[in-house]
Parts: sequence; C-alpha cells; structure tokens
Amino acid sequence: MGFLEDRAGLTGKVALIAGGGGGLGRAIALDYARAGMNLVVCDKNEELLDTTVRDISEVAEEPLSALIDVRDADAFTQTFNDGTDRFGRLDVLVNVAGGTFKADFVETNSRGWDAVIRANFGWLLHSTHLAAVQMREQGEGGSIISITSIEGHRAAPGYAVYAGMKGAVTNFSRTLALELAPDRIRVNTIAPDQTPTEGMPMDYIPEVIQAGIPMGRQGTYEDIGNCALFLASELSSYITGTTLHPDGGAFASAGWYNWPGLGYVNNPPASAFGLGG
Repeated sequence: MGFLEDRAGLTGKVALIAGGGGGLGRAIALDYARAGMNLVVCDKNEELLDTTVRDISEVAEEPLSALIDVRDADAFTQTFNDGTDRFGRLDVLVNVAGGTFKADFVETNSRGWDAVIRANFGWLLHSTHLAAVQMREQGEGGSIISITSIEGHRAAPGYAVYAGMKGAVTNFSRTLALELAPDRIRVNTIAPDQTPTEGMPMDYIPEVIQAGIPMGRQGTYEDIGNCALFLASELSSYITGTTLHPDGGAFASAGWYNWPGLGYVNNPPASAFGLGG
C-alpha cells in the first residue's frame, strides 16, 4: 500500500449504501469497492442494481445486494441485519436515495408533501438509527454520510418541500454529530449542485454553466465520490457535523453570476432580455 492508502485505512471496512443502484449511489459504491471495502448495496430498481453488482464484481468481491425500497422499514432492517451477519460489522453508512418533482407549493397537496418527506427524510431516520446503534455497540467509531443537495442551503422555488427536507437532513446530521461524537461516530453530509445522472436533461449550454457555476462546469460522479471516500476514511477522523459542497463554488456565489463578457454581476444584465446596449 502507498502513503495515502495507509492514511485512509479503507481496506476491509464495511459500507452500506442505501440507494446504490444508479447515479451517485453506483459511483460511490464503485469507488468504495476499488478502495478495498466490503459492500451492502440496496435499491428498488432491479436493472440498475444488477448493473451495479456486476460492475463491482469485476473489480472487487461481490457485494451483498437487496432489491428493496428503502422506505420499507421492515425490508431495510432485514437488509441491514443480513449485511452485519455476512460481514460482522458496519463501518460506513451512505444515505443516497431521494427524489422530488417541480411544482409551486400552493399547487401541491398533502399527498405530494408526504411523498417527498418519505423519499428524502423519513426513511433516512430509520437507516441512520440502525447504523448508529450498531456502530455504538461495536465501540470502534464509524462514519454516517448523507447525500443532500445545495437546495438544503438556499431557496429553491418550485421545490419548497424538497428543499425543506434537505435542510432537515443537514440539521439532523449536525445535531446527531454532537450526540455521537463521544462514540467517535462521525455524521456529515455532501451537498452537490448540478451533477447529471441517469434521466436528467443534458441540454445546458456552456454560457449558462459558466454564469451559474464559478468553476465553469457541471459536477461529475468523481467529484461526489471523492467526498464520499474522504468522509469514509481515516483522513476525516476529526471531522463531524459538517457539509462538503462539491458544487464548483455555486453555494459560495450566493446569487452572483459570472456573466459572459461582464464578469460577476448580482443580477442578469438588461442585454439578457434584449434591453439596453
């Protein structure tokens, strides 16, 4: 092993990835597998889950996989127990699954709110509780990581309940970090901005990306995977209750746009609307 591998200490650790079938979950699972970790992966999409298992098996030991909806508490508990039975422990939990739809809040109803709450927050309480109890019993610390969103740190018109739930996950994690700190269980979040995944539109033009993201490009799987590797590893052993922002500076820009030809402005110029010079 090299210097960084020794410092990271990931080889042989056990991780459960909730929502590891596609997109960011698959990317994190593959990075963890390449780092020598043992994996439990669950997802409700059979095709995506099978692909993830196959890809992992090509580079590492075949993971324990479960075709479940993470919102099903009994099914998730069974998967969790199967994982600890197989590997004997849990070192890392990564909460990935989530989802939303766009609509003004006044055009939605309680059924829609409940769906977004369950998809982004409700199930995560259960997964985190299982992991925290297991890690505390093991007595060797651990890392709990939740993938949230930049929308949990700013307003998100059309996604009010989703943004509220991502903010809830952020503050829940920050609070839990204090409760679990004496047990050396770290609790952190990762808040990406635009990171294209399966099913997302890819029709952004370069000028729009440059204006909205200071580093001038959308995020990649590797950007998120780097954060997940860091937070799972011993390199972050003194970091808890915080959020990593792999967003190219979008959160820091806070409404400032790097407008082509003008530099940073905090409002779109009149020329963008066919007005002025």
